[in-house]
Amino acid sequence: MGYTTCILRVVSSATILVLLFLPVAHAGHPTHEGAGQEKPESIKYGHLKTFGPGEAPHIHALDLTTFARVPSIARAADDLPPPIARDHPAAVRISLHVKEVISEIAPGIEFHYWTFDGKIPGPFLRVAEGDSVELTINNDPSSSHTHSIDLHAVNGPGGGSVVTQTLPGESKSFRFKALKPGLYVYHCASSNVPLHMTNGLYGLILVEPKGGLPGVDREYYVMQGEIYTEGKIGDTGFQNFDAEKMLGGAPEYVVFNGRVNALVDHPLTARVGERVRLFVGNAGVSLVSSFHVIGELFDTVHPEASLSTVNRNVQTTVIPAGGATIVEFEVDVPGDYILVDHALSRIDKGAWGVLNVTGPDKPDIFSAIK
Repeated sequence: MGYTTCILRVVSSATILVLLFLPVAHAGHPTHEGAGQEKPESIKYGHLKTFGPGEAPHIHALDLTTFARVPSIARAADDLPPPIARDHPAAVRISLHVKEVISEIAPGIEFHYWTFDGKIPGPFLRVAEGDSVELTINNDPSSSHTHSIDLHAVNGPGGGSVVTQTLPGESKSFRFKALKPGLYVYHCASSNVPLHMTNGLYGLILVEPKGGLPGVDREYYVMQGEIYTEGKIGDTGFQNFDAEKMLGGAPEYVVFNGRVNALVDHPLTARVGERVRLFVGNAGVSLVSSFHVIGELFDTVHPEASLSTVNRNVQTTVIPAGGATIVEFEVDVPGDYILVDHALSRIDKGAWGVLNVTGPDKPDIFSAIK
């Protein structure tokens, strides 16, 4: 697919205000002030504008050679644990590794992603109502920032972020009880929070209700995110993060599972007659998602991922920034079904995927007239 090039670049006139909202790079991380600033288009150097206490606005240059390179940042849609088989609460331990890496948004376009366990979105976490969960954050020594976690499933200060502010090379743990069933977003909540989220530190946690969810044939994990780059959409080379575009809510890329074409290169699959469940999240940080599968109706929708509410026969469902939904449908006819945010200009920014359905034709349901 091609890229739209006539994208509006929102520029704030309050430059100092923009800088105030940006984080200061970790003091222990190597910087190359002079060389980095002289090579703004270099693959080697990335930049973070900062405004520390008593300092004039300036730029920290990060030596990107210190970060691991990941061939594909995208988490596969089928990379999620199976339903929980037990019928009683349990003690559950979860360990997440925060790692900053370099990977491609699209071929030839690199970005400094921040990840839970090396992929975007982070791992799909699955616990049961009533479970006692011990969660540990490990921040890689190579990180340029403090990182943490805020789980929307947690009842407690900051969703856990208050007690998990973790410096590079450190680990922090806390315990919570999964009180309310539902599908919830989790994300890093270290300053500046939207920066940490747009760079990739987000995922979903499912708290299964007592007795579990009804059985289906296929389950998939899809999460929408926004990427704000200094270059325009389609510009190649390493792309620095653009704070002004983020403050203006104008991402260059809107993607499913971390990068352009993640769910096109590795589509979802099903067979005619199977029932499919999609766990869908919207990391935001600015846009509301209008999730739709072209050629299908959602038989069941849990709006805002509330398991106490069910809507039937829905064409498009709204997912707020920082929210989620669960949709289910039976596939009746073979073919390719396109997953989109039905704010359709976002297809050109990367927000689309494919569900490939195989099996016998059903001319009584769908057929061309010759």
